[in-house]
Amino acid sequence: MDRDLLDKLTAWRRHLHAHPELSLQESATSAFVQEKLTELGVPFVAGVGGHGVVATLTRGASDRSVGLRADMDALPIQEANDLPYKSGKASVMHACGHDGHTVSLLGAAALLAQDESWSGTVQFLFQPSEEIGAGARAMIADGLFERFPMERVFGLHNWPGLEAGTVAVHRGPVMAEPGRFKITLNGTAGHGAKPDLTRDPITAMGHLIVALQTIVARNVDPMDSAVVSIGQIHGGLASNQIPTSVFIEGTFRTFKPAVRDRVMQRLRDISENMAATYEMAVDVAFITGGLATINTPLEEEIAATAGRAAGLEVRRDVPASTTGEDFSFFLQHRPGAYVWVGNGPVRDGGELHNDRYDFNDAILPATSGWLAAVARQALEGELSNVQGNRA
Repeated sequence: MDRDLLDKLTAWRRHLHAHPELSLQESATSAFVQEKLTELGVPFVAGVGGHGVVATLTRGASDRSVGLRADMDALPIQEANDLPYKSGKASVMHACGHDGHTVSLLGAAALLAQDESWSGTVQFLFQPSEEIGAGARAMIADGLFERFPMERVFGLHNWPGLEAGTVAVHRGPVMAEPGRFKITLNGTAGHGAKPDLTRDPITAMGHLIVALQTIVARNVDPMDSAVVSIGQIHGGLASNQIPTSVFIEGTFRTFKPAVRDRVMQRLRDISENMAATYEMAVDVAFITGGLATINTPLEEEIAATAGRAAGLEVRRDVPASTTGEDFSFFLQHRPGAYVWVGNGPVRDGGELHNDRYDFNDAILPATSGWLAAVARQALEGELSNVQGNRA
């Protein structure tokens, strides 16, 4: 990548970082993408699945096709960084690097538009609403694969802590299936000085929270992976009153349907038995619908071959993560692979979804370069040769 393009992409990335938009609200981000595609001379269709944009480049006589995807939305987080381009919106921040992903895909479009060595069709998918797990499904429902043909699809995520510019290509599972739960204990309110006349949901919830932590430790095969985490607890309005109800909300993550079902059943059973112990009622609600992100075999080899072709270090030994990703819905319709590109060392606690996270602009040549390389590799007439790269 030449210096002029890198400087341009860096400026674009920092603009998006300063102007983040939440899921379902990415109108200005979508307009920015459309403006830059117009500058690059790449035709596009806007309004796909909401604020989604699909750009298309076709060259030569080949009928091969490939999709490249980037997500565009930000998170409801107040940025703590003191940067010239810090978020200008209160409690909205690009804390996951989707600003960098969006610009990386624009960079890949720029590289492929300048390159006459390839033949076929590349679809550039600028997807909204990844953080709430809605964007991929919305684009698919809007006829993505019928309107914009592609044989396979690829995407990436920056990864703090992984060496800057290194490409991690997983064998099979990449990210977990996400789920959410809400558990409400309903007791009997009363004066804090007369607890014997109440059914105290705070005490019961304390014991329930501890008990739920045994699910992964004692109900999941140690050779499998699962997470149960509680993120919210709400209850009570006064220091001298025992409230009527208390609720918690949390997330569970699994890679296998059988493990998911076991975790959900134990969440329900433990909650119901704890409620019975403390003589109160309980309501257990689940929100599911996500999928595990699992690379398909040929496409993971294409992804690794592309990394090497782009001059990047490729690792095959990085463990999967229990984070979730709605790229998984694309993989239900087309074979593909999802890779991580190292963001470099974590500074000031700046992991993903942290208020001090920032995308590393120095990896833009790697992210854009890999996306362009994987498109070229996927469009080659004979793909079976990549199978020999499995090691």
